[in-house]
Amino acid sequence: MVAFAFLTSCHTNQYSAPAPPKWSESAVWYQIFPDRFFNGDTTNDPVISELTGGWPHDYKGENWKPSKWTGDFYERQPWENGIPEKSLGYFIQTRRYGGDILGIIKKLDYLKNLGITAIYLNPMFESPSLHKYDGSTYHHIDNNFGPDPEKDIKIWNTEVPDDPTTWKMTTADSLFFILVKEVHKRDMKIIIDGVFNHVGNTFWAIHDLEKNGKNSKFTDWFTILNWDDPSTPENELKWQGWLNIYELPELREDSLGIVSGPKSYIFNSVKKWMDPNGDGNPEDGIDGWRLDVAEKVATPFWQDFRKHVKAINPEAYITAEIFWDNWPENKMVNPEPYFEAGTFDGIMNYPWAALAFNFFADKKHSISADQFWSGLDSVRKNAPGNFVYSTQNLYDSHDVDRLSSSIANPDRWFDHYCSGMDDSTYKLTKPSKADYQLLKLMALFQMTDVSSPMIYYGTESGMWGCDDPEDRKPMVWPEFSYQPEMADPWGRKRSPDSVSFDYDLFSWYKNLIFIRKTTPALSHGNTERVLLTNPNQKVLAYKRSEKDQFAIVLINANQGPVSAEFEVGKSQGSLQSLLNTMKYPVTNGKAKIPISGVSGDVLIWNE
Repeated sequence: MVAFAFLTSCHTNQYSAPAPPKWSESAVWYQIFPDRFFNGDTTNDPVISELTGGWPHDYKGENWKPSKWTGDFYERQPWENGIPEKSLGYFIQTRRYGGDILGIIKKLDYLKNLGITAIYLNPMFESPSLHKYDGSTYHHIDNNFGPDPEKDIKIWNTEVPDDPTTWKMTTADSLFFILVKEVHKRDMKIIIDGVFNHVGNTFWAIHDLEKNGKNSKFTDWFTILNWDDPSTPENELKWQGWLNIYELPELREDSLGIVSGPKSYIFNSVKKWMDPNGDGNPEDGIDGWRLDVAEKVATPFWQDFRKHVKAINPEAYITAEIFWDNWPENKMVNPEPYFEAGTFDGIMNYPWAALAFNFFADKKHSISADQFWSGLDSVRKNAPGNFVYSTQNLYDSHDVDRLSSSIANPDRWFDHYCSGMDDSTYKLTKPSKADYQLLKLMALFQMTDVSSPMIYYGTESGMWGCDDPEDRKPMVWPEFSYQPEMADPWGRKRSPDSVSFDYDLFSWYKNLIFIRKTTPALSHGNTERVLLTNPNQKVLAYKRSEKDQFAIVLINANQGPVSAEFEVGKSQGSLQSLLNTMKYPVTNGKAKIPISGVSGDVLIWNE
């Protein structure tokens, strides 16, 4: 079940596209879903009116309030019990947990302690949904992420949205830039989600269309399928939505991408977040963008977008979600043409993740070390030159099931039927100790492979969860006591699963990140496979080298112990483990290293 065959020695950049910013090549990323990370200010928690315009449209919300952070995620909230015919998926979309900007600020030292150097935030712009991929605006942070939601609404209402000279700074905007300042004080970078293919049905220009119809000056911003007939009580206005979803009006494109009206608005918004005071010094702004469904927008737009971004800050980083070409046939988009065209600095490397699950987690469809390495070779070639270093290697995100749950549910196509809502055989229960041991091994591979590793919030604290929206549970923090998970929305028998911060796993990630950051070959080095004199289908050895330094990584995906024998390239001396205190002799240029089952090691040369 080799899902993707997209290696080794890193390639020279054969294209004219400029290289990615140097800092991105050694970044250790952490993805935050804002509403579910930490509630730092309970006074700004959403009220029921904040949900207006988002799906589900028939939700009335009697006695609604933000959900309990530490509750059983699968248990119905008191205000959900009155509508038993509705599904869990329906209600999860109506839940809010109160995560906000102050919560992120309060947890920056946690991220610094973990070793994180760069943060990616899911959408922050005003929106009625929990996920905020249906933006009401691009030029304001969601008011419930800031300190004074009511004041922010009043500020919006004084502006002309398509005229940036009228824009003002809301309290949420101001606090966001304090977050940026605090991130930079800790020598970290921060990028945010740019959802520029589509907006939400509460977007300000959509409101203008609904009010003024064909007389709106924004008629050419969207593809209008049907105009409203003022003589009828119904609203017949229809627009083209992304994937035909009504809540997500798609911005109109021509052969050059997004047309001039919304393009200008996007570019003005980009400048606000990258250089908020307009003084030409971008140090007080964000450090780049993650671009949603980027393959849905024509390449010329992204070429112009890159020029615009780099003109503001030449060291800004642009990464893209380039995901499915044909989901039913399990075919992902090849990102190489985008790098060739000079658009992005990196991608969210889902092909790498799918391949890793084939090798590490699959049982019936498991692939060998040879197949795995060949697949990695192809994946890396699709990010040529230095782009291979700045691409984000991730296992999980807000769009796929969590790493631990994916391990516990092997032999599935990546991002296919990974929830009880899609497949009743999918295990939503807590993964086993053996699953977490395999997770540790996969983390070891992630932190020692080429490309920049990215952790989805909570993976390091032991969180599990099915596909969206169940991968968006509130973060598990060490200072909180959580109710056990006991409920099963599909009526299956389930024993209670304890929920608590996994200190051992956190320490494992912290140590791996430290090793990566203090061993330059693991961040910047070339990679080549180390051939074993006693090859094993589930044992992989590879060498990362930079100048005269090298590290050898050993991966044993077998259940039982093995002994890895290989040529070192130096005649006499020893190899020092970076994971423990062991030293292994090298005799006549050869080493023999014992490795426990489902385990690995990182070795450096010791004269």
